[in-house]
Amino acid sequence: MNIRKATLKDAAGIAKVQVDTWKTTYRGMVPDDYLDHMSYERREEMWGKIIGEGQVVYVAEDQGEIVGFANGGEERSNKYSGYDGELFAIYILESYQRQGLGKKLMAPLVEELKGKGLTSMIVCVLEKNDSKRFYEVLGAEKVDTVKINFGGRDLKEAVYGWKDLEQVQL
Repeated sequence: MNIRKATLKDAAGIAKVQVDTWKTTYRGMVPDDYLDHMSYERREEMWGKIIGEGQVVYVAEDQGEIVGFANGGEERSNKYSGYDGELFAIYILESYQRQGLGKKLMAPLVEELKGKGLTSMIVCVLEKNDSKRFYEVLGAEKVDTVKINFGGRDLKEAVYGWKDLEQVQL
């Protein structure tokens, strides 16, 4: 297993992981119609732009195949004072979950965010998503619950945060 910084050539692999994990993780939480219309091509284009803009993206690779990724940067909402960073996404193919890859992806991402001068971080996760336990294990505390509308459905999203990136329990 190799963890490394993403390059433009990884956009297709990242897109595949995102689409596939959304379909296995969010089925029953978000509208099926939304999941059924996710495409590798649109996501590949999106990830090409994200990587091209220089956002922080790391991939987990097994024998040349991308099996997971993490993406983060500056906190986007400006709603949470005391939090300047944000984990935008972390997705791992279902067959690779619960093997320590999440922590392995988080470690270089957190280090790079610290290197950019960020000192804290939030992450938003659907209330019904069991992955919120992952963030709790890493020392995040729940700081808010917000309502979001996703594909025409009202959902609750939990906001977790680390007040100090030095305290992320990796």
